[in-house]
Order: sequence, then structure tokens, then C-alpha cells
Amino acid sequence: MLPRLVALSPGTLAPGGAGPFLATLEGALAAGLPGLLLREPGLSDRAFLALARELRARCAAAGCWLALHDRAHLAAELAADAVHLSFRSLRPRELAWLPRGIARGLSTHAQDETREWEGADYLFHGPLHPTPGKPVVLAPLGHAGLARARARSALPMLALGGVQPADVPLLRAAGLHGVAVRAGILGAPDPAAATRAYLEALA
Repeated sequence: MLPRLVALSPGTLAPGGAGPFLATLEGALAAGLPGLLLREPGLSDRAFLALARELRARCAAAGCWLALHDRAHLAAELAADAVHLSFRSLRPRELAWLPRGIARGLSTHAQDETREWEGADYLFHGPLHPTPGKPVVLAPLGHAGLARARARSALPMLALGGVQPADVPLLRAAGLHGVAVRAGILGAPDPAAATRAYLEALA
């Protein structure tokens, strides 16, 4: 089942350098983090597979949903819950060969043609706010933009891009399923407290 809160991995991990990330993740898992997206484009398949196996074990023990960014060919081996795609990836409809039970997610944006979303089981949509430390490529949508996006699709949609716990009530009122965050949890000084704050806002 798609969780209402998904944390994103940093996206900058180097081979053999996941120790601090794993320690940070433990705090979030202990606080009840329900979903994790492993998004590490810089890792080779071998390094990604090794890290994902470690995460699969930790997530299974904590009851946490695990998605892989791209790497669809590794999803069955890892018993992943989902494969998440970006604009650079295959389209969801091109992954019909994935084993039954592995969801197909897609990151979407305001300028997308909704026909490109065909075959997806859920969507991430954003950015809601400007994201510090990231080049401005897409204009922030704000709450009104997320509400317009929600009206374009019946698929479960999670807001992405600088989402804070204070944003959650308006997003949920607009019909969004939940939120996906990177720095808000795994980049927070206290990942456990940050996880609890999002979960309380989503409750």
C-alpha cells in the first residue's frame, strides 16, 4: 500500500559511503517512517544492489515500503514495493513486464502531458516550494498549483519539493495522498523528530 510519507535518499552517496545515511535512516525508521525511495544515480548497479539489499532488510523489519528509482531490472531481485521513474526514465506503460505487486511511480510536473502518466500507479508532483541547494529548473507551484495538478488525475499523488509539516493540511484538503521529502527528514538535525512531525501532520 502506498504510504502517505516517503523519504528520499540523498542522491549523492558514493560506493562504501552509506554509513552516515544508514545511521540517519535508523532514527527515522524507529520513529515510524512508512516509506523510502532509494534514489542514487551515481552508484553502479553492483553498489546500488548491495545498498538496496541492506535497506530491504531494514525496511522489512520496520514495516517500511521501499521503492527503487529507475533500476527496474533489480526490482524483482530485491522484492521492491515500487519502481519510481523520472522524465529521463522509461514511461510507466513500458514496464508492463514488472512482476505483479511492484507499483510503478512517476515524478510529474505542471507542463507534462497527462498521457505520459499512463500506466503509473501513483505520482510525485512538484516542486511545491523552492528547494535550497538545488538549481532552479522548475518554477515552484505553490498550493494552488498542486491542487490544479490533483484535479488532472485520479491517481494517488504525493507533493514533492521543500514540503514542510505545516504544508500538509492544505495539501490533504486539496486531495493529495501525502508527501515525499528529502532534506525534511534525512537531512534534518533530528530525523526521528522530523518523521514524527510529518506523521502527526498527516494523521
